[in-house]
Amino acid sequence: MSNHVVLITGFGPFHGHNVNASWEAVKLVPSESIKEADVIVQEIPVIYNVVDSVVPQLWEKYNPSLVIHVGVSAEARKITIESQAHRTGYVRVDCTGKEHQTKEVCTVTEGLDCIKPGLDVGEICNFINRNTQIKACVSQNAGRYLCEYIFYKSLSIDFQKTLFIHVPPLDNPYTAEELATALRAIVRCALQQLNNKCNIGNTSN
Repeated sequence: MSNHVVLITGFGPFHGHNVNASWEAVKLVPSESIKEADVIVQEIPVIYNVVDSVVPQLWEKYNPSLVIHVGVSAEARKITIESQAHRTGYVRVDCTGKEHQTKEVCTVTEGLDCIKPGLDVGEICNFINRNTQIKACVSQNAGRYLCEYIFYKSLSIDFQKTLFIHVPPLDNPYTAEELATALRAIVRCALQQLNNKCNIGNTSN
């Protein structure tokens, strides 16, 4: 096995997306070897209480070097790398028709209102645009739905190792295979950043 475990999640179906492009892309990522890492993929239902229970379990089970959550956005036409997630404001119902019980990710007195990833999302965006045929951009609005919700949950566990990617619906304009290619490139760039940080941290006089 390699030194790195990378966990990538995609979401299951929900209203308007009977086939969720995020999971269709994510499940193809391991079909091509990423020599730097062992890639584990997981489909997550669009349900608040499942995210609450499953996300910490996945972190504990796999102790990943990198976690990338992926979701679909009907508005996206590029690979969209999210740059922050908020603790409150989750008022939309999930795919079971249920609201989050507190309309928050955690209790009022816990957690930062906004968390940003420690990885350089701008550099990752530029890497995709330089090295693939797929276009990428950076976003500051992850949508205050399950996508931003799961992003905040993982950022609160380890912001240094967490990313969230929005993908467009399938074939609008990219196929699942093309989206998977972009996700592999994101993995490689993020791991390189993490390796560079580790090497800097290990440098001594």
